Amino acid sequence: MVVARRTRSGEDLFLAGRSLAWGAVGLSLFASNISSSTLVGLTGDAYRTGLAPSAYEWMAGLLLLFGAFTFFPFFLRSGISTIPEFLERRFNSALRKYFSAITIFLSVIVDTAAGLYAGSLVAQVFLPDLNLSVFIVALALIGGIYTAAGGLAAVVYTDVMQAVILIAGTTALAIITFAQFDFSWTAATQALPDNHLSIVQPMSDDVLPWPGLILGVPVLGFYYWILNQYIVQRVLGARDITHARRGAILAGLLKLTPLFIMMLPGAFAVTLLPDIESPDKVFPTLVQEYLPVGLTGLVLAGLISAILSSVDSALNSASTLLVLDFLEPARGRKLTPVEGRRYGTVATLGFMVVAIGVGGHLGVNGAAANAFAGVIYMALMFMVLGAVLLRTGTVKATELGGLYKSMPITTLFAIIGALSVMGAPLFSGFVAKTLILSATHYEHHDLAYTL
Repeated sequence: MVVARRTRSGEDLFLAGRSLAWGAVGLSLFASNISSSTLVGLTGDAYRTGLAPSAYEWMAGLLLLFGAFTFFPFFLRSGISTIPEFLERRFNSALRKYFSAITIFLSVIVDTAAGLYAGSLVAQVFLPDLNLSVFIVALALIGGIYTAAGGLAAVVYTDVMQAVILIAGTTALAIITFAQFDFSWTAATQALPDNHLSIVQPMSDDVLPWPGLILGVPVLGFYYWILNQYIVQRVLGARDITHARRGAILAGLLKLTPLFIMMLPGAFAVTLLPDIESPDKVFPTLVQEYLPVGLTGLVLAGLISAILSSVDSALNSASTLLVLDFLEPARGRKLTPVEGRRYGTVATLGFMVVAIGVGGHLGVNGAAANAFAGVIYMALMFMVLGAVLLRTGTVKATELGGLYKSMPITTLFAIIGALSVMGAPLFSGFVAKTLILSATHYEHHDLAYTL
């Protein structure tokens, strides 16, 4: 309520008035990245395969440090409000709209809808009688309403509280789990398989061989932590470059903690709970078996906080992109503070409704398939664009005729990427879009199906 009263303009709603201090930036960056599926997934992966998947966490710390001294200061000096705006200044407005549209789709369908569904499944492990539909709607309404009212400031300040709860709960679980071995590292690790605690795995590893650690994880992480509106929006809302840089450094340091407070308990569970059939049950089983009632409640609060922090971040970034990258250019002028706030609030609530509507089983499968196809083929289209720019030195369509003669292979890949993104039959995008259409029909969302 307090934040909502202070939110009077579009810049207040989208970028917290560019007034965020470094502590809030850092804790929010950490909390928005940790979802309920992250909690359960990291612990389960450590139980099943070892500590190799922790690379996605500590590599994020390195990338945030890199961004703190390279891209983030540049973004703030340029005064941009969205990452697609930077692409427009570097290339053209068409690329801005394309990248923004893809990001909005991923934020609403994958990050929000799939996050709500996955989070409800995780919560159901703790609460077997939980009604998934009611839980999804309740979480979406809570996250959507306070995000629509207070914007990024509300998102960040709730993230700060959620991050504290999350860290406290998982730290308690890690300490109590280690206490089962009388805090003896030898006793905790002697029954583990060979290389279970090794972060660098051989080429033959099925999960993360060392070439993937060196070549794959940094590339994925670079997009997510440096060029993703969902994440970078907090940096853009910092009060100055110093606070943005310190916030990113704090987040980078916090990203080192999941290895110790989320993954090590999962690895120790190999000795404590050797008969668990599904890795997804490791985290809830540890909580139920070893934590006292009060701390169990703290962990459950952290679990729900993780779901909300992902939902509010995705809704806020999607509404920011819609208003600043589409509505404002369509009006042909800069929106007034009142218009920006009004459009942003309506957009947030609208995306919340869409996320609730597709948060079912088919919708999530379709969203995941479409996200995979979108990321792969969007990357392909960017590589095609880079090849054309390198070869021709121009971005004017009138000067690019006859490319199929001078660059036949590049043209072929461009056609494949375009058809896949469009969802043409026999291409991967067609399968993903068919699943999403089936989900809207199955859930009786006739308007969404028609659109």
